[in-house]
Amino acid sequence: QVQLVESGGGLVQPGGSLKLSCVASGSIFSINVVGWYRQTPGKERELVAELDSDGRIYYRDSVKGRFTISRGNAQNTTYLQMSSLKPEDTAVYYCYAEGALNSDYPNEDYDSWGLGTQVTVSS
Repeated sequence: QVQLVESGGGLVQPGGSLKLSCVASGSIFSINVVGWYRQTPGKERELVAELDSDGRIYYRDSVKGRFTISRGNAQNTTYLQMSSLKPEDTAVYYCYAEGALNSDYPNEDYDSWGLGTQVTVSS
């Protein structure tokens, strides 16, 4: 019902920057929460940053001051600007969104994940 597609990952040197994008499509009435998670092999997926419809933002401590989450003018696009990247930021980054479905699915909510984009920070 709702699809999320991430892009923008890649290989970057320590100290470099990347900007991830997530585009949502489908039977969307509202997007109430968007977030970026990351996961490395053998570890649980962890929340990196989250933004809700009231403008409240959460960042995990390790990325504060380096990462910025934002919504695009089209509102169905979410970004994660990552700066001063460190090797420990290497992971697969996943986009997450939750909200309400449109009239195709009245009174139904959704929570959806993208397939992920690889970010590798290495010299």
